[in-house]
This record gives sequence, structure tokens and C-alpha cells, in this order.
Amino acid sequence: MDIVNPASFRDPDGFLFTRDGQLLRQVNLSGKADYDSLMDSELYRTLAERGLLIPHREINASFAQPETGYKIIKPEVVPLISYPYEWSFSQLKDAALQTLEIQDIALRHDMSLKDASAYNIQFLKGRPVFIDTLSFEKYREGEPWVAYRQFCQHFLAPLTIMSYRDIRLGQLLRTYIDGIPLDLAMALLPRSAYYNMSVLLHIVLHGKSQKRYEDTIPRKSNRKLSRLGFQGILNSLKKAVQKLTWKPGGTEWDEYYRGTNYSADSFAHKKAAVAEYIERVKPREVWDLGANTGVFSRIPAGKGIPTAAFDSDPAAVEKNYLLVKEKKEERVLPLLIDLTNPTPGIGWENRERFSLIDRGPVDLVLALALIHHLSISNNVPLSKSAAFFSRICDHLIIEFVPKEDSQVQRLLATREDVFPDYTQVGFERKFSRYFTIEASAKIKDTQRTLFLLKKKG
Repeated sequence: MDIVNPASFRDPDGFLFTRDGQLLRQVNLSGKADYDSLMDSELYRTLAERGLLIPHREINASFAQPETGYKIIKPEVVPLISYPYEWSFSQLKDAALQTLEIQDIALRHDMSLKDASAYNIQFLKGRPVFIDTLSFEKYREGEPWVAYRQFCQHFLAPLTIMSYRDIRLGQLLRTYIDGIPLDLAMALLPRSAYYNMSVLLHIVLHGKSQKRYEDTIPRKSNRKLSRLGFQGILNSLKKAVQKLTWKPGGTEWDEYYRGTNYSADSFAHKKAAVAEYIERVKPREVWDLGANTGVFSRIPAGKGIPTAAFDSDPAAVEKNYLLVKEKKEERVLPLLIDLTNPTPGIGWENRERFSLIDRGPVDLVLALALIHHLSISNNVPLSKSAAFFSRICDHLIIEFVPKEDSQVQRLLATREDVFPDYTQVGFERKFSRYFTIEASAKIKDTQRTLFLLKKKG
């Protein structure tokens, strides 16, 4: 049975679908001319060889919708689909610069991007890659870049307000699925940002122009945009994005490992135990929840296993991504996720962008030094945590941190202890409803216990 991807309904030229576990894309007859131009112009080969565009191969297969079909292509699969509001500042910045680079190369092949959605970028093998093969169209001399507004709303506006005002404003992308409105970005920016000519041109003046004409019927302009003018806009946008910076630091967990109560021996013992459990499970994919800067994420990644490193702290995720870039790591994907408010399904029918749970389950989840934060800091009962983990994984490596631990004592120092069930016995009882305990080990020189659990059924 063919299952059409619910995010594909907006594109008349084709759609993604799954057949017998394989991800395929149907190119419709309406997209024939532009698809053929992409392939015949050598643009596809150039972009794919440089790792800028997801590679695909054409296959002989029946169409999911025969009345509209032209070709079936099989793209390389991205292990975990992520979204702009889950990226660090530098991930969004790199995605923006890559979109502009692709447009620049396309223009040299007499083609152009008809949309510049941030959702067309995914992270694969440590780098951003463009995934929408059907976003290319023939360049028409004199016509404006139709994706200019979208680029500003999806990339430039969020990066600018994150840089000038507050990194947390990137979460507005969860609310505004079509990108942050430019008038809202203007309202959030300090007046000092207006002295940046790129901000003034692409956000302030662009936003005011949008506002002025939003209630009028657009008339076709006689003004033409030359190829040189088009290139000038791309260069200006590139400079604008490159100038935007954010220095991670000062957030809750960005220096977490400096404040832990592990000795060198206990830390090494914990890493060895995690590695041993991973060897027992032999997972194909791992999620590391509460990963901080990814120290333990790199254990499965070092074994060639794609590993998503989730954390709620933007500084930790940023540092992790910069480390991925520096070391050219291909198996670690840092993402910004708050487990107490995880990514929901959004868009049309809440199905255009998948929730975190909908993107699981995975073979293995790491939950190290996490359960006490969920239980004590966020008042999540152990029964709720156990039920949640059972929905997202088949195996779980989880560290239980008892009340006697100094980190838990620090959490309890400013509040009343209203957690009588938060004991190791209570933990094992609640989690045993959903999981079988495969192994456990006391971490050397600590009161902590590391468990390997397997989901029942």
C-alpha cells in the first residue's frame, strides 16, 4: 500500500510516498519540463557531486497516482528528519548560506529555485543538504526571484532576531510555519539593528513594502530584474547572513560537565558501561536525550550508528554542532528539543511537520543523568516517564540518580521534597510495567545505577 507523505500536498509537480518501506518520489507530468531541465543542464550532477543536493536514481515502478505521473525517483534516505525550530543558530545559518549557494549555482545553469523554504534543508552526514529535487525551475530573464520573500522569512528574519535580541526567539518558527513575518521581526529588533544596511534593506524596507500592499490587488510590474541584479540580491543576502553571529554561553547547562560529581574513574566507567550496552543491542539508530554537548552521543556515533543528540539548552546544542563541524563528524546530529514540551505535529491537520514521537520509535534511547531532572525539576512522575520512553524506543539505557546524590540534593535545596516514590525501588517498579531489565551496573564511586532496558512485547 502506498502512503503519501502528508507534507507533500502543496507541490503540484510531485510528492513523496512510501511503498513497502521504501521512500519514493513521484514526478508529475506538470513538473516534467523543469525536472528534465535540472537533469539535462548538468545542474543536478554538479549539486549532487558537491553534496549540496540529495542524490537520487530513477527507477522503474508503477505510479502512486497514474493519471499524473511522469517518473519515479528514489532519493537517498535521511535517517532523521529535523526542522528549523530544532536547529542551533549555526545550523540555521549554514542552511541559509547553502540555500543561497545552490541558487547561485543554479543561476549559472539557467535555472532558479522557485521556493527557498528552510524545510527543504536537512542535515545528513554532519552537513546541510537540499532535499527538494522539484524546487528548481527554468530561469526567465528579467523576472524577480520568486523565493526572495520566503528566504527572508525562513532564514534572515529568525537569524536576525536571534542575533540581535534573544536566541530563544528562534522558537517562533514553531508558530509561524511559513516563516517569521517581517513586520514582527521589525517589531522585535532594537533600533540599533537598523544601522545594519542589510537589515534595513531586506527586513525593514521589505517588511514595510509587504505591509503597504498586503490589502491591495498586486499589479504586474514592468520593472525587470536583470541577471546582474539577481546576482546582486544573492550577494547582499549572503553578506547579511554571514555578518549575523551568536556566541553561546551563559545558559543553564552549557558548562554542565564542569559541575558534575563524577571522578575521572567513574566517568570512564560510565562510558565503558554505555559502550558495552550498545554492543549488546547493536542498534541501527540512537537518540541521546539530554545530550548536552554530545559526549555520550559520540560513543554510538563512533561505531558508525546515526545518533541524534537532543538537548533543551541552545548553547549546548550550538557547541555540539560546532564540534561536529570542526571534527567533520558524520553520525552526530545535534538538535534543540525540550522533553517537557517536545516538538508537536504542526501545519495542516497537524501532519505537515511530524512530532518527535511520530518520528520514532528508534532502536535505542540514551537517557543519562536525566531522570532526576524530569522527576524533581519538572514534577514528571516516574510512571509518566516510563510510558513516554516506551513510545519512542525499543531499548533504553537509563541512569537512575538517587536522592542521596549531590546533584539531586542541589535540586531539592530550594524546594520541599514531595517525591516519596522517587527511589530506585519505585523506579524499577514503574519502568517494569513497560520494560524488562536486561542488565544493570553501579557506576564506580557513585550511588548511581545504569540500566539496560528492553521494551516488553
